[in-house]
Amino acid sequence: MANRLPAVVIDNGTGYSKMGYAGNTEPQFIIPSAIAIKESASVGDQNQKRLGKGVEDLDFFIGDEAINQPSYATKWPIRHGIIEDWDLMERFYEQAIFKYLRAEPEDHYFLLTEPPLNTPENREYTAEIMFESFNIPGLYIAVQAVLALAASWTSRQKGDRTLTGTVIDSGDGVTHVIPVAEGYVIGSCIKHIPIAGRDITYFIQQLLREREVGIPPEQSLETAKAIKERYSYVCPDIAKEFAKYDTDPGKWLKKYEGINAVSKKPFSVDVGYERFLGPEIFFHPEFSNPDFESPISEVVDDVIQNCPIDVRRGLYKNIVLSGGSTLFRDFGRKIQRDVKRVVDGRLKASEELSGGRIKPKPIDVGVVSHPMQRYAVWFGGSLLASTPEFYQVCHTKADYDEYGPSICRHNPVFGAMA
Repeated sequence: MANRLPAVVIDNGTGYSKMGYAGNTEPQFIIPSAIAIKESASVGDQNQKRLGKGVEDLDFFIGDEAINQPSYATKWPIRHGIIEDWDLMERFYEQAIFKYLRAEPEDHYFLLTEPPLNTPENREYTAEIMFESFNIPGLYIAVQAVLALAASWTSRQKGDRTLTGTVIDSGDGVTHVIPVAEGYVIGSCIKHIPIAGRDITYFIQQLLREREVGIPPEQSLETAKAIKERYSYVCPDIAKEFAKYDTDPGKWLKKYEGINAVSKKPFSVDVGYERFLGPEIFFHPEFSNPDFESPISEVVDDVIQNCPIDVRRGLYKNIVLSGGSTLFRDFGRKIQRDVKRVVDGRLKASEELSGGRIKPKPIDVGVVSHPMQRYAVWFGGSLLASTPEFYQVCHTKADYDEYGPSICRHNPVFGAMA
């Protein structure tokens, strides 16, 4: 037990995959979840063809290398957090383990993550790939929301560590609000918001395009992304913010300097309203998606109100942010303010309905920001996989050989963790 090599933690997201070894604070590699393969245009079953030719099976690229490969087809095997093409995913894991992590899979236990509401069949497929193709000694599949809660312990005293809370997980492709009680996800109350990092980037790109600020067209997306990451923040009141920029533009406008990739000439962009309008689409989604009008704070409140009444206080008190799109300045503060306003209004209304006889106990609303927010899911996995309990809850190769992949349908929650 003592001289065991550290576990491998891989967090596969729709946009990016994070991978590394348990016990570290940051993932060693963060690469796009893309894979580039050679595709032929001839008719016939692609999978049969892929299996028939030996060498081509090894001829593929993953991550950043996959995106700019001429004469290869770039595929994204994960959609909305759920793996869709298992054949490609197996090859993705292959390079992730051998080429990036340089690990011998037979020596390491593995912790993989799954989105909320992942199907049991998907867990079986994952187990099959891991145990059959890579012959790993043990596997644990953890729910991303639970790992994000564990990651928020870094900002906590030891006694306050809890696996009850509401996780707002917002990455590149999708935003989920997930209530977790005692380490178990309340699946029927999960809501997803069709707005995430990519939509903010597109929205900022659109704003810049309308102003025609002289950005080279082929660089407009990465420029929008850089502006979003560097200068954006969440404002308390949008009308006041517009007024602030109009009265003192010199103080608030920022300059973004870039270099044209083709002509190598520098160009500069004045960044104005984009700074607060970008992240604002979380709170006014109708700006970018006319079919969806509920602000994120309202969704959080709805999710908690749908949960069983005895866990609601715990869910309001521990709203945990996770993922790159929750890193905007004051994002947590604004959610806390809006949710608190709704909750207090509800308590006041119930007091008035009772004619002042019933005085409800105030409800604490707490939004937790912590230093590990960006890689919260991966870091939570690293934290849990470096504890001795991890090896007791893993499904082992021996179990797999005896019972088959169905053992991975259920992954016990770390009870003793907190």
